[in-house]
Amino acid sequence: MIAGGSVGFGEAHFGTAVLGHKDRTDCLVRIANLMHRHPGGTLPHKLMSPKDYKAMDRLANRPEVTHAAVLCPHRERTLTLMRETAGVVLLLHDTTELDYSGLSIPELGPIGSGYHRGYLCHNSLAVAFEEREVLGLVNQVLHARVPVPKNETIKAKRKRQSRESRLWTQAVQNIEVAPVDRLWIDIADRGADVFEFLAHEITAGRRFVVRSSADRSIQVGGNESKQLLHTYMRSLPLHGQKRITVGGRGATPERKATVAVSFAKVQVQEPLQRRGDYERRPLDLWCVRVAEINPPKGVTPVEWTLLTNQPVTTLGDAWERASWYEVRWVIEEYHKAMKTGCAIEEMQFTTAQALEPMIALLSVVAVTLLNLREAARRPDAAERPATDWVDAEYVSVLSAWRHKEIRMDWTVHDFFYALARLGGHQNRKRDHRPGWLVLWRGWNALQHMIDGAAAAKLRFCG
Repeated sequence: MIAGGSVGFGEAHFGTAVLGHKDRTDCLVRIANLMHRHPGGTLPHKLMSPKDYKAMDRLANRPEVTHAAVLCPHRERTLTLMRETAGVVLLLHDTTELDYSGLSIPELGPIGSGYHRGYLCHNSLAVAFEEREVLGLVNQVLHARVPVPKNETIKAKRKRQSRESRLWTQAVQNIEVAPVDRLWIDIADRGADVFEFLAHEITAGRRFVVRSSADRSIQVGGNESKQLLHTYMRSLPLHGQKRITVGGRGATPERKATVAVSFAKVQVQEPLQRRGDYERRPLDLWCVRVAEINPPKGVTPVEWTLLTNQPVTTLGDAWERASWYEVRWVIEEYHKAMKTGCAIEEMQFTTAQALEPMIALLSVVAVTLLNLREAARRPDAAERPATDWVDAEYVSVLSAWRHKEIRMDWTVHDFFYALARLGGHQNRKRDHRPGWLVLWRGWNALQHMIDGAAAAKLRFCG
């Protein structure tokens, strides 16, 4: 349990849920606590008591218990933390597919190559930049693809409400604009490089850094001649050097890369064919190119072309925008936590009514170990007390298992690697950092140890 005073996980994240009756809210809090204690495996593994499983099933099938109603109190908690954070808050946006092909639920849509069924799950994750602390989900959109009409015209596609490119705009429309004394930055990968989204961000008064995908037509410095964005940025000299972390994909581990930057103010021209809802005018933006110097053999070199409406007038500004984007890989780790850690795709329901609120609940549970994992990677992990992140009971039980004595002086680093060892990681120097599977195995094993310690205490002291 992430440390948070006397308030338990369920109460902190779901205690103010409006579900039509206090008993339903109390049931949600209790179910959330149980799932938080045993996040891995199927729902019967998470809720081992038949009584608890039946209570969850009844709750999920209530019409008042919707995805929005379950997620709302956590979203409000996240927004409160964002308002209280004095430094930069990054809002990481990305879409992942949730595969429920084995379920006979008509509301599901095609995913992947079209032979599977499920949701596009668009997550917006708030991260305090300086602390690298995940504040929580500030929004989540579940989208089911619908069949596209044959021979659909560009105009008809532009007006269609189910168009997937609308997801980016839909996500931020439900997130308030930052107060005047706060800096919140929307961060997104190449999927968000949609002129409609970029224009909306500017019109709405939001700040963003988006990785460019399209080699857009631009004008530079009042020159009427048009150029291509990527070609122009590659023509500029690179400055400075910095080591950055490149997130791994699949079997490829994360690595360090030495990069340099260039930057320029550009005027992005609107597409020749209008494909979204926006005012037809160019966008005044800044562009930062991040390129790897002397990449290792056999790897794809790092190259990020970043578009932003946050002014870039100095080399320091350029490095800061690149550092903001570097944090984006955290949301990919979050998706692993949802799928590998919480087994969010393993739920077996027969209706969307029951499935969707449980997606919301497990999505919040997934934030827990994500924060612990990120805390273990910070420079102060070897000095910061473990009890800053987890309850003292967890530290005492895990340290007693590891050292045969209770060690309340444990740091976040000590706790994290002992948890990984409990899950099967050998902690050898040549080993990669613990992955999600061993991390969640360790978490589940620790929860059983906590339960056993509580039962022993009740037996001998009750």
